[in-house]
Amino acid sequence: MTNAELITAIVCFLIAGGCAFISVCQFAEKGFLFNNAYIYAAKEARAKMDKKPYYRQSAIVFLILSVVFLILDLSVVLQNRKIQLLELPLLVGVLVNAIVSTIHIEKRKKKS
Repeated sequence: MTNAELITAIVCFLIAGGCAFISVCQFAEKGFLFNNAYIYAAKEARAKMDKKPYYRQSAIVFLILSVVFLILDLSVVLQNRKIQLLELPLLVGVLVNAIVSTIHIEKRKKKS
């Protein structure tokens, strides 16, 4: 393993750990809410907002991103580029999850 590969593996591992930490915080509904609906909402709307579904949505996204970076790290360490193909379904899953959960959140808002 070259120095560049070692540095890449360390950076990917640190990013995966950071994503996992943020995911745990989001599942616990602690800390800043990393969600566009919250970030772009006005101060009054933030105060009235039910943050629980947004925390859950962000937590799932960060958890999957953590797994993506672990797979990338594994690919670098094992020097096997085919392992990176496992990332594709996960990234598609993140996109589908974001769209579906946003639709569910909006439907719940309209019912209330």
